[in-house]
Amino acid sequence: MHSTIALALGALGCIASPLVQAAAAAEFPNRLVRIILPQPAGGGTDVVARAIAAKLTDAWGQQVIVDNRPGANGIIGVEQFSKSKPDGYTVLYGFTSLLTINGSVYKSLPYDTLRDFTGITQTVTNTMALVVNPHLPARSVKELVALGRSRPGDLLYGSFGVGNQTHLTAELFRLESKLKMLHVPYKGETPAITELVGGQVAMMFSPSAGVTPHVKTGRLRLLATCGKQRAAAFPDTPTMVESGFPRMISIGWGGFVAPQGTPADIVRKTQQEIARALAAPEVRDRLAALGAEPNGTTPEEFNALLKSETEKWATVVKGAGLYHSQ
Repeated sequence: MHSTIALALGALGCIASPLVQAAAAAEFPNRLVRIILPQPAGGGTDVVARAIAAKLTDAWGQQVIVDNRPGANGIIGVEQFSKSKPDGYTVLYGFTSLLTINGSVYKSLPYDTLRDFTGITQTVTNTMALVVNPHLPARSVKELVALGRSRPGDLLYGSFGVGNQTHLTAELFRLESKLKMLHVPYKGETPAITELVGGQVAMMFSPSAGVTPHVKTGRLRLLATCGKQRAAAFPDTPTMVESGFPRMISIGWGGFVAPQGTPADIVRKTQQEIARALAAPEVRDRLAALGAEPNGTTPEEFNALLKSETEKWATVVKGAGLYHSQ
């Protein structure tokens, strides 16, 4: 008798679970939603996250805030996020280095992207850009290489942190150009770009979203972009491939993930609202001004990207001799 009741209750639970999830999704969100961003405020990534957060706030009638948690190449913010409840009320805005590179660079991360997180949607594609301080006497990649060879060891290049995509792209350039350059890692996007503008470092490979405003005002000089084709925002600027470096293709992206176990209906609802935000003309115009291209995807497509990018960058990290170096 007891076993029959237990079986009946178990069956009822199986039926109720989807109903409970559907009910949770129907009333989601009914309170504040937090977007953890493991980058300082003020950078291109922050601008993208805040533009989307504002649209979500309007659509849902609930406050959606961006919580900047920089430090340790993004690990501090992601670790905090990894402890969040899988209920949709805390999501992470991540990017290439954070979600698919760090796992190869650091030995014992307190989280695993593919195991602990589930993709919501990719939001943007950012072509990596080679920019220099305008006081540097180089107006092309060819001139930069000539300058570097005439002054070996004098070129300082900045990055957003050790093992970050900005670092690995510069390392690939160093290997391809055979230049002797010195690496200066910073704690995130904003301080790295600020120091480049100030002349503390000479050059940097950065996502276009972070440096486009400075290029437009003349505070930085753009030498090349790192896509397969020329960037739509800079049609007159050659690619690194055109500049004589066929292996120099490096494309960044941003996107939202939720804790593993978040109800699929809530993930889908969030993805659909973000897609509407990305389609808004004012958001698209703001992203275009940064050199970022809106690129909304389904959760399934973003999960596939996370897996393929993790595998690709693991190979690059090993080739650069950084595999589990920290």
